[in-house]
Amino acid sequence: MSRKLKKEKVWHAIRRLSISIIMLMAVALLIKFAPNYEINHLADRTNLIINNNNITTSLKSDILIENNEIYLSIDDVKNFFDEYLIIEDNKIITTSSTKTVAIPLEGNKIYENGSYTSLDYKIIQKDDKYYVPISKLNKVYNYEIKYSEDENIVTVDSLSRKSVTAIASKNLKVKFKPTTFSKTVDKVKRGDTLTIIENVDSKKWIKVRTADGVIGYVKYSKLINETTVREDLERTKIEGKVSIAWDYYNQYNVAPSRTGTIKGVNVVAPSFFELRSDGSLAVNVGTSGTNYIKWARQNNIEVWPVLSNSMLNNLDAVSKILSTFETRSNLIDNIISELTKIDVQGIHVDFENMNMSDKDNYSRFIIELAPRLREIGMRLSVLLTAPDGSDTWSLCYDRNTIGKVADYVVFMGYDQNTASSQTAGTIAGADWVELNINKFLGQEGISKDKIILAMPFYTRLWTEKEGKLSSKVVNMKDINIPSNATKSWDDNLKQNYIEYTQDNAICKMWIEDEDSISSKLDLVNKYDLAGAGFWEKDRENEDIWDIVDEKLN
Repeated sequence: MSRKLKKEKVWHAIRRLSISIIMLMAVALLIKFAPNYEINHLADRTNLIINNNNITTSLKSDILIENNEIYLSIDDVKNFFDEYLIIEDNKIITTSSTKTVAIPLEGNKIYENGSYTSLDYKIIQKDDKYYVPISKLNKVYNYEIKYSEDENIVTVDSLSRKSVTAIASKNLKVKFKPTTFSKTVDKVKRGDTLTIIENVDSKKWIKVRTADGVIGYVKYSKLINETTVREDLERTKIEGKVSIAWDYYNQYNVAPSRTGTIKGVNVVAPSFFELRSDGSLAVNVGTSGTNYIKWARQNNIEVWPVLSNSMLNNLDAVSKILSTFETRSNLIDNIISELTKIDVQGIHVDFENMNMSDKDNYSRFIIELAPRLREIGMRLSVLLTAPDGSDTWSLCYDRNTIGKVADYVVFMGYDQNTASSQTAGTIAGADWVELNINKFLGQEGISKDKIILAMPFYTRLWTEKEGKLSSKVVNMKDINIPSNATKSWDDNLKQNYIEYTQDNAICKMWIEDEDSISSKLDLVNKYDLAGAGFWEKDRENEDIWDIVDEKLN
């Protein structure tokens, strides 16, 4: 073989090897940098950005834009703006932080927080779905909405959430991923304002949103004048633990006259409001109630009046009041009207003994009441009994929903054994209370910082005679232990137990005292609950307040 032919073969071999190396390098570069390039599967759809998150792929229906209005399906509004939205009696009932609104499917009047105004838009029905103009609901849900026709992007920003912006110090390319090799998804000019989403890569790159709604990354060093446009607007709660004392009195009596403070208590709940069968309120404030409020305010104690249904022995009367949006709204209007007449900071709703069939309607009442209270700056506390009980006492509550909506829920940690019990027993053993705290936290899914544990300032004296069992309520301050009684500590119940014989009857009592209340307060701290409540003021030993103050700090 000639020397020339050998050289040609070597050269061809080198060229083939070089081509192979180049191809391998190209594949390696493709593998490394391909993920940094955008494959836009949403280019043919109107994109929806909510609070800097592109949720377009999660939409159940495409966005409609008609007559310069932006429409979203009812299912999507429920998914992204109001999980409690319902259609009732040909109206869309929706709530937000401070609004309760009813929009007619057909008609020209919209209900908003107690008043009706003219409707300047309509609900669209298409393919058996209703569409709502979200561009008209910005005041309802408290958001800012924009539409970029060039990019075909709708952006929605909650006005209750923190927002930070910055200025581009030079012309910038917005990248799909935080790397120079990524595809450019938008360009901004020097002086343009960008919304900052989050810092990444130790502030080398920062995730931003352009004025047209495009989301991507720019170099952090190329931004100037970082500014917090608004802060998070969170619902304010009581600082520290809630410590609430109920001041109960019926409609034939008046609020007690109080002087000085109640040690360890920062909320009182007087019996100001009772529900009547027609949905109106029996109001028991008067001069004594006004003086009571002044006393509380002078001692830095908040007042959450009780709204009770205890006047109504007929369960069906409550059912009727809760059954429709109109009847619920009338009640809520009455509540707001009365609350704004007096200097109080909230309300405690105490509806007990309801039909199990009213569970959802009662939740609707709380859902629709909460925004109205927030609008006037008042707190909402709702009483709940222990889970897993009878139909009308326990199963009539949707605790999970109420726990999400209300500012606080009060677990009524009594009566474990009632007057109708077939056997004698404690009314509030610590083991039973703790078991139900865990149910509230677990199966009911209620946040610990919303749960107030209510505990009793009374007990029962049980009497067994000739095979018959009876009992009577004994206030803590009136407990008298006879000299012939045997007394022992039950470490499961965290209570003192006494037993003695009197008039040929066996008497038993599980005592509520400083020791038992202290143990229940320990549960509040163990589970870091929102606080404690006490039923009721003036049944207690005076020394109990030193323990409350110490345990709740």
